[in-house]
Amino acid sequence: MIYELRIYETIPGKLPNLNDRFANHTVNLFKHHGIHVVGFWTEDIGTSNQLVYMLGFESLADRETKWNAFQNDTNWQKIRAESEIEGPINARVRNMILKPTSYSPMQ
Repeated sequence: MIYELRIYETIPGKLPNLNDRFANHTVNLFKHHGIHVVGFWTEDIGTSNQLVYMLGFESLADRETKWNAFQNDTNWQKIRAESEIEGPINARVRNMILKPTSYSPMQ
């Protein structure tokens, strides 16, 4: 199992738009494409314009297959375009592929 940590830094004031898109659309599309959601977080103390989330995949090949299917999904493309009609939501997206250590309880 591998994990992908993603950090979305939104344009100031756009975090509610991003949260709405995930809550009402993206999570369901992830389920449809078999993308395992570990969790979503926002900072209680710290930067106020970030959404952090983690996904789980069986392998890098599994990740590539599922992400490609998600990105090419016409429903996703429509949702994204509609949610960005007044301009982009994200200023920057960072992601990391993580694999558990031998002593990690998540394996």
